[in-house]
Amino acid sequence: MRKILLLSDTHSYIDDRILEYASHADEVWHAGDIGDIKVSNALKKVAPLFKAVYGNIDGVEIRKEFPLTQRFFCEKVDVWMTHIGGYPGKYAPTLREEIKKNPPKLFICGHSHILKVMNDQKLHLLHMNPGAAGIYGFHKVRTMLRFEINYENIQNLEVIEFSR
Repeated sequence: MRKILLLSDTHSYIDDRILEYASHADEVWHAGDIGDIKVSNALKKVAPLFKAVYGNIDGVEIRKEFPLTQRFFCEKVDVWMTHIGGYPGKYAPTLREEIKKNPPKLFICGHSHILKVMNDQKLHLLHMNPGAAGIYGFHKVRTMLRFEINYENIQNLEVIEFSR
């Protein structure tokens, strides 16, 4: 079983509360718009395993370290993570055909600053967008997701909220 902390859209912001949650996770995943390499470096110091993708605001330093998309297995769950991915019924045009041909079990994206977790009934996958953990943007509440992956099961999903 793996305990996962999922965040996105930090936009160069990191604080002790985020790091505290990260220190209790087995893996921390960041779905893009990291903003400053200091954010990923701080998370790597406390997280046993850190995975990330770059987002549309991320510069050369972050793009050199992290890919645009990551496809990997956590336990027996096929995970696909990217920054701009859309959501069920409205996937980003750049991935729409590939996701239909080869859907993962868990599809993760960021970008919208809107927390959303929903099942895609047609493709039989779970879509997650953790919202925004940073302080920049239109969102009123900063959010992250915490969940567990146990063999083939995604379970114990929790929304973590902070005021701005």
